[in-house]
Amino acid sequence: MPTVYVLLARGFEECEALIPADLLKRAGANVILVATEGGLAVPGSHGFTVTAYITIDELRKEDMSCLVLPGGLPGTTNLAKNPRVMDLIEYCADSGIFIGAICAAPSILGEMRLLDGRNAAVYPDFAPKLEHANITGKKVEHDDIFITAEGMGASFDFGFKLVEVLFGAQTATDLKEATRFA
Repeated sequence: MPTVYVLLARGFEECEALIPADLLKRAGANVILVATEGGLAVPGSHGFTVTAYITIDELRKEDMSCLVLPGGLPGTTNLAKNPRVMDLIEYCADSGIFIGAICAAPSILGEMRLLDGRNAAVYPDFAPKLEHANITGKKVEHDDIFITAEGMGASFDFGFKLVEVLFGAQTATDLKEATRFA
């Protein structure tokens, strides 16, 4: 069973975290919501507070199959300024572990130059931070270990793509039908 860590920083976009987490859980993933700072209660960008399962100090990177970076502001900024988050991203990139980033969060990968020469999706206001990537204009892009998406409106597509890369296309199709998405 794949283990997926969804990082929750203060000001994260709630839909971009919880919709993919829900879909991955339905597919059979071990989904763990991770608070990146402070306690387990993490306020989102629209006033919803979500209780994470663990703090970043408790995360076991050797168990990780996928790391998910929700966007939102100031959530993305808070992720980018957290050295533990940056270390996790580097660990995933060096180890070939999937990284999903949506909305503003692909800008973190762009600034780290991890998306150079790759197809990517990002919220348009953050495209300049991916200057060496190929922004395709698609809602979701999958290039090597990177799954990126444009924004909150692509949360379901992003979640289904994460299901597909971790469980296969048939599982994603079955889940779309079961959730009445298709």
